[in-house]
Amino acid sequence: MSMTRGTDPRPPAPHIADSHDLIRVHGARENNLKDVSIEIPKRRLTVFTGVSGSGKSSLVFHTIAAESQRMINETYSTFVQGFMPTLARPEVDVLDGLTTAIIVDQQRLGSDPRSTVGTVTDVHAMLRILFSRLGQPYIGPPGAFAFNVPSVRASGAITVERGNSKAVRTTFSRTGGMCPRCEGRGTVSDIDLTQLYDDSKSITEGAFTIPGWKSDNVWTVGIYAQSGFLDPDKPIRRFTKKEMQDFLYREPTKVKVNGVNLTYEGLIPKIQKSFLSKDREAMQPHIRAFVDRAVTFTTCPDCDGTRLNEGARSSRIGGINIADACAMQISDLAAWVGELAEPSVAPLLAALRHTLESFAEIGLGYLSLDRPSGTLSGGEAQRVKMIRHLGSSLTDVTYVFDEPTIGLHPHDIQRMNNLLLRLRDKGNTVLVVEHKPETIAIADHVVDLGPGAGTAGGSVCFEGTVEGLRTGGTVTGRHFDDRAALKETVRKPTGTLPIRGASAHNLRDVDVDIPLGVLVAVTGVAGSGKSSLLHGSLVGSAQAADAGVVAIDQSAIRGSRRSNPATYTGLLEPIRKAFAKANGVKPALFSANSEGACPHCNGAGVIFTDLAMMAGVSTTCEECDGKRFQASVLDHRLGGRDISEVLAMPVAEAEEFFGAGEARTPAAHRVLGRLADVGLGYLSLGQPLTTLSGGERQRLKLATHMAEKGGVYVLDEPTTGLHLADVEHLLGLLDRLVDAGKSVIVIEHHQAVMAHADWIVDLGPGAGHDGGRIVFEGTPADLVAARPTLTGEHLAAYVGG
Repeated sequence: MSMTRGTDPRPPAPHIADSHDLIRVHGARENNLKDVSIEIPKRRLTVFTGVSGSGKSSLVFHTIAAESQRMINETYSTFVQGFMPTLARPEVDVLDGLTTAIIVDQQRLGSDPRSTVGTVTDVHAMLRILFSRLGQPYIGPPGAFAFNVPSVRASGAITVERGNSKAVRTTFSRTGGMCPRCEGRGTVSDIDLTQLYDDSKSITEGAFTIPGWKSDNVWTVGIYAQSGFLDPDKPIRRFTKKEMQDFLYREPTKVKVNGVNLTYEGLIPKIQKSFLSKDREAMQPHIRAFVDRAVTFTTCPDCDGTRLNEGARSSRIGGINIADACAMQISDLAAWVGELAEPSVAPLLAALRHTLESFAEIGLGYLSLDRPSGTLSGGEAQRVKMIRHLGSSLTDVTYVFDEPTIGLHPHDIQRMNNLLLRLRDKGNTVLVVEHKPETIAIADHVVDLGPGAGTAGGSVCFEGTVEGLRTGGTVTGRHFDDRAALKETVRKPTGTLPIRGASAHNLRDVDVDIPLGVLVAVTGVAGSGKSSLLHGSLVGSAQAADAGVVAIDQSAIRGSRRSNPATYTGLLEPIRKAFAKANGVKPALFSANSEGACPHCNGAGVIFTDLAMMAGVSTTCEECDGKRFQASVLDHRLGGRDISEVLAMPVAEAEEFFGAGEARTPAAHRVLGRLADVGLGYLSLGQPLTTLSGGERQRLKLATHMAEKGGVYVLDEPTTGLHLADVEHLLGLLDRLVDAGKSVIVIEHHQAVMAHADWIVDLGPGAGHDGGRIVFEGTPADLVAARPTLTGEHLAAYVGG
């Protein structure tokens, strides 16, 4: 009997597991979000758009990604959670369909002096293993090639408390790669003692000129005055030889000061630990100015800046030591590693080759592994973080990107787009916060937030396809196809700022004259030498000081949740004085960080309850109702408003308030005018800096620097984080600066700024050692007409030339 296999004519019902194809968000209220409810398709590329401050980061990072990370942390035991950062649940009613989120943001990489591109990407660790296995002569295990590991030798007796305890004499040694002179930093410092103290005065007369070293500070001045090692009433220049030795170089010694045991240490090692062990870029401006005055950094003569001791430098593979390998451009290093053929380390070589090729693939082949990580731009740091995900076998995860095209030339944006599409095509959900139309155009799904910024934003204005966005009538849709036109006439320079023999990083003895009195755009692919030319060769030079150059870079604004636009810009000072004068009281009463603070919450406005491994809880302070000030302080008014009401005002309203009437305060009005000029009129004066977006922070910094008495402004990608509609506003601001007699030089990739410039200096033709030359100087019209470079080709396509 034969049997035939039957077929069911009906299509199979979809499996219930396949129904979870959406991330559902309902009732999101984080920061300025207004009960946002959306459904985001999984395994698709979704781009979130909207003006700066509209709520994109609040939705993507602070709601979706934050909740995914919090729920993953909850899968661990409470014991393990105790060692992890505690994350509070976002303000949202329902979050459904989440997958594991991998966040690739713009947070700067660690700026420790010993942190390099090689250490943060694990490439240096692989190279150390490679040299420990193949290097000749053999000097030790991988730690022998690590500039973070010092060599250690010890001997003595140890007692092991086990069974019949007995003392055992032993010796111990560890071979490290750290250069003992510079301690793995690559530079040594020479301290100018005249900048530390006035030797004609005694310590009690206030001889110290170090920031923060006041005579009543027992931890600094007090410990020297009462140590007993020197005479505090004698001028320093009259110290005996022993007193001078103890004053400058004495080893840490316990002393008693006012009945308290403290550690006395010579001034030189104390300064080195207090100031020189920290990254210069992370210092407060006045501390940085002191360090620049008092300390000269020079390349370590023992290791020649390689950070490694002689042993680590002596071991070689084919004539190359590990310092040579780390100093190579990564694209060259990848070629060198590709030529190595050693079966005993084949898996290591394969992993190393893949990682190095990923650098080139993502457009960072021009970097070297010994580049300090703190010197990378926000865009470079974000792409470095992407490297570990490029070859990942994981699927069905959610990748979250924060403006991945920052710092990319139009030529490089297509490469980044291809990477995003590759991640999606592997079955991942890709969420991107972005302003560039080139990246928005490749989206499968677009979510546009707005309609405005701050309190005027926080709503979903559009969801759908890119074509739907174009015709949707939103701010993003209306500006999507905006194109700046070339100027019919350009300004004439009033002079030049010469740069001669510039050789920082990859520059090849560049000579260039930067026109003054006009808007100059410095362009070129990422890594072509733009920042090296301006920040490395111009800013800080003698001619820059004579011209009054003010540099505004991409370094992050540092501030706690107690910092806000009013404190950062110095606006709070004239406001406090105006309140004090109007009410006949002290200005300190009107600071939530000083005498006027609510005693119950110490001026924070909220009470934090730490719940150990569980998420902490913050509740509005019941005493001050979140206003941060004592009730008696709120009785004092200016123009009918108390200080908490003033700090709650948006900049635009405050500018009007302090511009006329009883509250007229010219000093405050000037600061508020600058904030409005850079497009921050919607920010409230008391909004914590920690809640500002990247674009808002940079514009806040620009507004602050506009007050400086400078004739030349050097801006590093001022369009970072700006919506298409805001770029036009920025161009108007730059025009006003130039028309007011200033010179403006911008490092920029945005074609709208290039088209609007009076003069373009284009570097290239490539990145790294393929760049570092001036490939074009002239007007944008000349660049479009000749199209001699990649920049010229893309600018011509942009303006339709």
